[in-house]
Amino acid sequence: MSLKIRLTRGGAKKQATYRIVVADSRSPRDGRFIEKVGTYNPRGPHDHKERLVVKEDRIKHWVSVGALPTDRVARLFSKIGLAESPKVNPQTKQDKPRAKAQERLKAAEEAAKAAAEAAAGGEQA
Repeated sequence: MSLKIRLTRGGAKKQATYRIVVADSRSPRDGRFIEKVGTYNPRGPHDHKERLVVKEDRIKHWVSVGALPTDRVARLFSKIGLAESPKVNPQTKQDKPRAKAQERLKAAEEAAKAAAEAAAGGEQA
């Protein structure tokens, strides 16, 4: 059985609150879980003590048994010192313009460089 420590959504529409639960990875997001180990209220102030409430001893127990936190939960745990922050891969295709746009940008840079050289050459003469 593959265990995950993850968030389940609660609260009213557009007023989300979350439970931090240990659940089987195959169960639905808001479905059956094994144990509730904390809460997270993203709407609260960042420095408020009830924004993130966890049972540290139970989390350490489940991690020792083999439960893996999801990326979002690992990021929350890293803020309180329970886990390392997950590494984010910034190199994706989505962070760059498409091929034709890159070609146009490159051509514009070359044209600007040529104009700058021509202007510098004209000043020296």
